[in-house]
Amino acid sequence: MFSTLSEPERDAITAIAFIGTFFIALGIGRFLKRRAGVRLGLLFRLFCLTLAFYAAIAVYGVHASWPNHVGAALILLGTGLVVALVNRYVWDLYFEKKRQTPIPHFLREVVGGIIFLIALLLVLSVGYHAEAQLKGVLAGSGVIAIILGFAGQSFFAGIIAGISIQLNKPYKVGDWLQVGERFAEVMEINWRSTRLRTNDAIYLDIPNNEMVSHAIVNLHYPTEVHAMRIRVGVEYKNAPNRVKDALFRAASAADGVLAEPKVRIFLVDFAEFATIYEIKFYMGNHARINEINDAVRTNVWYELKRQGITIPFPIRTLHLERKAIRPVQEERQEAHAILRDEALFECLSDAQIDSLVEQSQVGHFGRGERVIREGAEGDSMFVLLRGAAKVSISRNSTSIPVATLSAGNCFGEMSLLTGERRTATVRAETDCHVMEISKPVMAEVLRDSPDCLERLSELLARRKMENEGILKEAASQAQNESKKREYTATFLHRLRTFFEL
Repeated sequence: MFSTLSEPERDAITAIAFIGTFFIALGIGRFLKRRAGVRLGLLFRLFCLTLAFYAAIAVYGVHASWPNHVGAALILLGTGLVVALVNRYVWDLYFEKKRQTPIPHFLREVVGGIIFLIALLLVLSVGYHAEAQLKGVLAGSGVIAIILGFAGQSFFAGIIAGISIQLNKPYKVGDWLQVGERFAEVMEINWRSTRLRTNDAIYLDIPNNEMVSHAIVNLHYPTEVHAMRIRVGVEYKNAPNRVKDALFRAASAADGVLAEPKVRIFLVDFAEFATIYEIKFYMGNHARINEINDAVRTNVWYELKRQGITIPFPIRTLHLERKAIRPVQEERQEAHAILRDEALFECLSDAQIDSLVEQSQVGHFGRGERVIREGAEGDSMFVLLRGAAKVSISRNSTSIPVATLSAGNCFGEMSLLTGERRTATVRAETDCHVMEISKPVMAEVLRDSPDCLERLSELLARRKMENEGILKEAASQAQNESKKREYTATFLHRLRTFFEL
C-alpha cells in the first residue's frame, strides 16, 4: 500500500496506526463502561494492544499465513494469563501476604506492560521475521526515548522515588515529619510527590526525588511518642538544683506532656545574661505541638514567679523604681479578713492572725495549673485570695468534679493540722493568687496559744462527724456526744504529736 514511501515514512505511519488503533479501541471500551456499565479489565486492554499490532503490520505490509496470525494472537492474549499469575503468586502471596509489603497498582501495571512488550517483540522477531524492521524502529525510538528522558527526567525520578517510598515505607499518611525548619503532617503520597500540611494549614507539595535525597526525620516512627526541647534562661544567683526542680514541676504538670518517659532538665550553657536550662519532655501526636509548648512555657513562668526565680532581660538599662508595697498590703488585709471569719482560727487574736499572714507567702497559679494533687503529702493549707479553682476527686481512674472555690475560700486545713495526705485535687480555673500557711508558721502561733488545741480538736471532730453523716444518723444524743468526745481526743493527740507541743 505504501511501497512508494521511504522507510522512515513507513515507520512513522506504522507507529501512528498502532497508537491510533489502540487509543480508539480503548476509547470505545471506556465509552461502554461509562454508558452501558460494561466492566472491561486487563484482557480488554490486551485485546486493544493486539488489535493495534495487527493494524500496524497490515499498514506496514507484512504478509504471513493465517496460522501465523492465529499463533501471534494467542501468544499476545496469553500474556493476560502470565500477568494474572504474576499478580497472584508474586505480588499477592509473596510480597503482600508473606512479607507484609503492599504493592502499588502502578507497579503492577508497569510490570504487566513489560511482559506484553517482551511477548510482542518475540512475535515480531520469530513469527514474522521482522528483525531488520525492529532494528530501525528501535533505533528511531531510542532517539525519541533519549529526548523524552532528558525532558521528563525530574518527572520520572519522582515516580521512581515514589515507588521506593511505597516499598520501603520511611513514612506514611498521618505521620509528622521535620522538613528543614518546618514540621508537617503527611496528607498524601502519590507517584510524583508527597503532600504535607503544617500546623498553620499550609500545604507543601515536595517531589519524591527530593524527599528521598535528604534525611527524613519521622516523628511518629516507630511510635508517636517523641521528645521536644525548650530552653529557658534564669539569673545566675539561683542554685541549679533549685531551678531544675522548679522547671521539672512546671513541665510535668503541663497539659499534653506525657508522664512517662519523665521530664528531664539539663543545664546547657552559661550565657552572657543568664544560665541556660533545657527542658526535655515527651509528647504524643505532634499535631498539638503549639498547644503543648504554650502550656509548658506558661507553667514555667508561673512556677518561676512563685519561687522568686527571675528570667533576666538581655539589656543594660538601669531602672530605679520604688517597690509596689500597696498590693502586698492589700493582699494581707484580704487574707486577714478571710482567716478572721474562718471557724478554725476563731481562737486566735488579731495579732496572731497578722503573724500568720505576714509569715506566709502568696503564690500565683496560672489557668489550668494544679495547686494540690490528690494523694500527695502536705503540711500546709491555702487561702484563695483572687481567682477561681476547681476541686475534683479520682474514682476508677476518672476525675470527678465536686466543688468550685472562689476568692475567700480556704482548703487543705486537714493536711496543715494533722499531716494527712491531700484528699482532693485543686486546679486553677483562672489565674489565682493563693496564700500558703505552712506547718512551721502555724506551730509558732499554737505554741503561744496552747488553749487553741482543744478548740481545733473539737472543730476537726465535728467536721469528721459531718462528713461521715454521724450527726444525722445518730440514734441518740448520748451516742452523738460519745463519738464527738472520742474524735476530739483523737485529734487533740494528733495535733500535739504533729506540732510537737
